[in-house]
Amino acid sequence: MPVNNRLKDLRHDHRMNQTEFADFLGISIYQYNRYERGARQPTLEVALQISEKVKRPVNDIFYLTEEAPS
Repeated sequence: MPVNNRLKDLRHDHRMNQTEFADFLGISIYQYNRYERGARQPTLEVALQISEKVKRPVNDIFYLTEEAPS
């Protein structure tokens, strides 16, 4: 099951661009961009830090999706 995220929605809710949101979260823009695009998944530690910063439960930000049938 792939892990997806709602980082872009959260960033828009905070009315920030990617650079501003990455700074707010305390991570590099490069790292944040990869998370938002789904190219990389954050470690559990980073996911918990993001959750704490935006004051949302981890499963509101990161969630599992069903794989498309082959």
